[in-house]
Amino acid sequence: MRNLGKKILLPILALSMLLSLSACGSKTGDTGDQESKSPVESSQANNDREEPLVITLSGGDCGYPSPYLHYSRGPGSFKMRLVFDSLLEHGEEGLIPWLAEDYNISEDGLTYTFKIREGVKWHDGEEMSPEDVLFSFEYQTANPPVGGISTALGKENNIITDMTIDGNNFIVTLSQKSAAMLNNLGSVRIIPKHIWENVENPKEFTDEVCGIGCGPYMITEYNKEQGTYKFEAFKDYWGQNQEVDVIQFVPVSDGILAFDSGEIDLTGITPDVYEKYAHSDEYKIINNPGFWGYKMGFNLEKAPALQDINVRKAIAYAINRTDLIDKVARGAAILPGEGYIPQQSVWYNKNVKAYEFDPEKAKDLLDGKTYDFKLTISSSNDEVRMAELIKLNLADVGINITVESVDSKTRDSMYKNGEYQLILNGYGGWGGDPELLLSQYAYGAIPGYSNEQINKLCDEQLLETDQAKRMKIVYELQNVIADEVPQLPLYNTTGMSVYRPAKYDGWTYMFDHHETTHPKISYLAEK
Repeated sequence: MRNLGKKILLPILALSMLLSLSACGSKTGDTGDQESKSPVESSQANNDREEPLVITLSGGDCGYPSPYLHYSRGPGSFKMRLVFDSLLEHGEEGLIPWLAEDYNISEDGLTYTFKIREGVKWHDGEEMSPEDVLFSFEYQTANPPVGGISTALGKENNIITDMTIDGNNFIVTLSQKSAAMLNNLGSVRIIPKHIWENVENPKEFTDEVCGIGCGPYMITEYNKEQGTYKFEAFKDYWGQNQEVDVIQFVPVSDGILAFDSGEIDLTGITPDVYEKYAHSDEYKIINNPGFWGYKMGFNLEKAPALQDINVRKAIAYAINRTDLIDKVARGAAILPGEGYIPQQSVWYNKNVKAYEFDPEKAKDLLDGKTYDFKLTISSSNDEVRMAELIKLNLADVGINITVESVDSKTRDSMYKNGEYQLILNGYGGWGGDPELLLSQYAYGAIPGYSNEQINKLCDEQLLETDQAKRMKIVYELQNVIADEVPQLPLYNTTGMSVYRPAKYDGWTYMFDHHETTHPKISYLAEK
């Protein structure tokens, strides 16, 4: 693995740790295609290859890669991040300086000063300035992009009292300390003021210039109907040279077949096909960290019986999660942390209460009572199979399940709007900062559920900037969550990816993320 740039070796290093439009690239908005803005040859200034390196990956429609137009799930946001840079970037071991070439945090933890890098150009040739940075923060606080903006930066619960620029410095002042603030400030996408300052409705802004950023790649083709993308290296990029000249995403029905035929250059594999690639120099296999997971969400408003903690615990004991890993994930997963934090996170409490498969204990907790719930899932093969197994497990202890299968976008909408009783949901980001526990469990995050101790501990850990003290609070928080079972983590996927190193061998991971094709550092050269 490679280290790109100077790492920020502070407590953040341990932080093991989102619209459906036809085409933003068309001024008329009536077509799903966009012509290339620059020839492939424009990237050749960045390397000595005679031919451009084109990497093709499995994909599908994830919306247009603008901060306001991409879909909320990970593949959409990470395509957008190829185009739009931020002050800091997630590297292999921690946060690394990016558009901010340096930063300083005051001794009291209330003032953050970022030195903005000079010589950065937008894709339209204009110079980026500290004014763009200040504008980006103010604009996105008032107009949250897809996936929102951290509660620490948003209008509600805002602890930022002032944002200003002084020469080449961007300065943020807080009313109280926040352990996650460096990550939150560093993750905001910087957008060009000269394009966005007169845009009143950013989610309806579909002019071709909405895709202009200052990141290493330009979006040059997008077809919504076909679900295809083409990103080309920006020849005037300020940072590391692009090792990959062109990144293409195309939909495939079977990743392994597409990889074997050379249609795509990397694919995920499970242990059952490991031997097919393990003993040939033609291939290289890398292991994915378990920061993507499935959970069962509980809605205590729509299903009041779930307000009984014994019912929630009975469900936890009744589901054979090891069986789910073997039969659904084909062994490419690990049991989750019952306190939500996954096993491979540095924040994981290994002593947290565990709910091993125990139908008899589940029956004892139910005390002869029976229950009926509706379980909402997406129509994906994995979730259908998972629901079948869960239904059998729960029936054995007296809990009857009716399965409702919908498309994934409908399921995501139902989850967001609380339109379910039980629901399966799979997503990434489990390896992030423990701040995520606040958004998962506290202050009404789970419909019909509230726990003052969880609220209190979520607040305390966010305010504690001493690493050891914060770790202790996060451990206690996991214990309370595990004992309460407000929702049920099912498993965290691991698996492997296979590729041909002769084609490209620069794949890497961010320290808090599960997917090697997502981070922009996978496509950039070492400094």
